[in-house]
Amino acid sequence: MQMSYAIRCAFYQLLLAALMLVAMLQLLYLSLLSRLHGQEEQDQYFEFFPPSPRSVDQVKAQLRTALASGGVLDASGDYRVYRGLLKTTMDPNDVILATHASVDNLLHLSGLLERWEGPLSVSVFAATKEEAQLATVLAYALSSHCPDMRARVAMHLVCPSRYEAAVPDPREPGEFALLRSCQEVFDKLTRVAQPGINYALGTNVSYPNNLLRNLAREGTNYVLVVDVDMVPSEGLWRSLREMLDQSNQWGGTALVVPAFEIRRARRMPMSKTELVQLYQVGEVRPFYYGLCTPCQAPTNYSRWVNLPEESLLRPAYVVPWQDPWEPFYVAGGKVPTFDERFRQYGFNRISQACELHVAGFDFEVLNEGFLVHKGFKEALKFHPQKEVENQHNKILYRQFKQELKAKYPNSPRRC
Repeated sequence: MQMSYAIRCAFYQLLLAALMLVAMLQLLYLSLLSRLHGQEEQDQYFEFFPPSPRSVDQVKAQLRTALASGGVLDASGDYRVYRGLLKTTMDPNDVILATHASVDNLLHLSGLLERWEGPLSVSVFAATKEEAQLATVLAYALSSHCPDMRARVAMHLVCPSRYEAAVPDPREPGEFALLRSCQEVFDKLTRVAQPGINYALGTNVSYPNNLLRNLAREGTNYVLVVDVDMVPSEGLWRSLREMLDQSNQWGGTALVVPAFEIRRARRMPMSKTELVQLYQVGEVRPFYYGLCTPCQAPTNYSRWVNLPEESLLRPAYVVPWQDPWEPFYVAGGKVPTFDERFRQYGFNRISQACELHVAGFDFEVLNEGFLVHKGFKEALKFHPQKEVENQHNKILYRQFKQELKAKYPNSPRRC
């Protein structure tokens, strides 16, 4: 009897030791997973056991920390930059949607969050001290009421260097204190926003679009840089992830996403079939069709709309870059930054596409995905100083192209 009891005790001790060993091995496996088994296995694990989203308090603490830093000045000394008002965890192999906006145009974030299922990075420009304060209140309200903002959006703030943004007082954030849901925040923003004429800020401050683009792109690999009032086709993020995950051959390639503009933005097309139907009746046209046809013409829209329908996203055809083509594209690797000397209107994206070409990137147009701008782009929607700004940037662009010859002396390509 005593022998039987001793055997049972030994058995249970052995079983307990085995269970502890299994638990320790599981912990060891998880701790070494990312280092030893690669990104694919880590993705498979987190598909079943996703990380917990950050709490509202954590996000608010990050906002306070970013604002308390006082920001840093940009290279020109004209702007103050606050990085990471909102932060999100970004997989280095993910495709990030990067965009920029004035405070009044932040209302378009709602549409991007609906269509783009992956992470977003947005840089916000506040032209006045009052706008800087409103931007911090908006970040506070959005982080409090919008789970998608907490989970998927990184937000940065830029304002003129003479201003400093302040931490919003949670006891007195104006009318935003009465809001109780994400939809209410965006509805309120729609009511108070005054988007106005493009680039007409009402101040003597220039809109630093390329600084904002670079800020939104920081720390990313594959990235699609768009204007905030554009909407991607349904499922574009997921299709891009699947295509990029299947092959590592895309280094040195700019995957062009054709861009369109729609007359009425009441219902944005979700699929290529819907888009082509609207294109055929004139409700949709190539982006910038009424302002700068050559800026998008190399995309070859007539060829694209007549491609056979396919279920998988893939590059359909190669297009040699030519001045002044400024496509929207996804690219990873050593992608040149946007030249921050270009501000306001004109040549700010063309210059970066030009350098991309000289640096050796090839341009391939995707078969199914697309972007749609809300409304037709028309000259009357730009402020009266547009032509002056365009002429200034045109001169800068000539200088920029000369600088590229020295920067890439061995490249056979020129703009």
